[in-house]
Amino acid sequence: MGSVLRTTFVTALLLVFLCAAAMGQSGRVQPTPTPEPDDTPVTIDTEEVKINVIAFDMEGQFVRDVAGEDLVIAENNILHQPTSVRRIPAHVLIMMDTGGELRSVKSLSHTRETARALVANLRLENPVAVLQYGDTAEIVAEWTTDRNEAIAAINRTNFGRRSVFVQALELARSFLMNDQVENRHLVLISDGTDSTNDRTERRAALQRILGTDINVHVLSYTRMEATDIEPRTKSITNAPVPKAMPDEVVAQLPQGVRDQRQAPKIGPTISVDRKHLERMRNRKADLEASELDLIYIAESSNGTIIVPESTDEMIEKTATVARMIDSSYLITYTPKIPLREQSGTRNIEVTSRREGLIIHANRKLIVAPSR
Repeated sequence: MGSVLRTTFVTALLLVFLCAAAMGQSGRVQPTPTPEPDDTPVTIDTEEVKINVIAFDMEGQFVRDVAGEDLVIAENNILHQPTSVRRIPAHVLIMMDTGGELRSVKSLSHTRETARALVANLRLENPVAVLQYGDTAEIVAEWTTDRNEAIAAINRTNFGRRSVFVQALELARSFLMNDQVENRHLVLISDGTDSTNDRTERRAALQRILGTDINVHVLSYTRMEATDIEPRTKSITNAPVPKAMPDEVVAQLPQGVRDQRQAPKIGPTISVDRKHLERMRNRKADLEASELDLIYIAESSNGTIIVPESTDEMIEKTATVARMIDSSYLITYTPKIPLREQSGTRNIEVTSRREGLIIHANRKLIVAPSR
């Protein structure tokens, strides 16, 4: 009996010591583990608007030392200061209109000659790419500063019987925006008409260009084409009958047939084909509407619009387009009203606060609603 009591007492005493030890452990302050360093970079979401400015002095000479303090930016009449002013090479995409069912003055040879003249007038450090459109739209030369390579691509272009102007605009926008390039310029050698004759689609495609920082310059066939087609909108005219096939096709005919096709027609022409007259009148109306659209996109994108009255003038004015491209700075600023907070049209104008410095910069920026 005494042995059992001693065993019970020892067991109880042992339990007391174990409980005390456990309480001592639970009361001890546990050290806080050292957090591992977070190597994730901190990103700050900032918005930046880019716009080209053209800088001349009072004598029309390019000014090479424009700085941020020389400029004032007004976005919807809210003043901003530039965050950067840079002089960098221009990336110039030449979009060549090589097709169309009813073209008369517009021809592949004239378009090629105009494109070659533009390339020759641009600064050598400006990369050039070439896009052609007729039956379809395609890039025929990627970015290159090799002028011989660019000229060879222009000479490879082909004529088509249709005109996919809207498709070409979409390809041009995608090409310019997908590449990691800055100082983007698109030069249209075109009458701006589309075989679908869908003016709503054409205007929508031009509006999408205004959601970017692409500068659009235009060498337009519209005035020449409309002037040439005017007599054909009348029942009686002294104008030559319309060509049944493009010059490029006639040039490939046998000599006797070719001479007959090219022989001048003498005397008044009387048209009793009402469908033909209606077609010519619709064509003229489309050219006139297209000219207004081309003027709008050039003026709204800080570009240059040339509407020549002859092919010689078109080639001559390529020097003007090249000069405007080569005389530009790329500036940036942070909008005081963030783009993601307010969609719609923003009218941007840049002016000079420096005496003797003339700045040309006006642009519409169309901000799409954020999703």
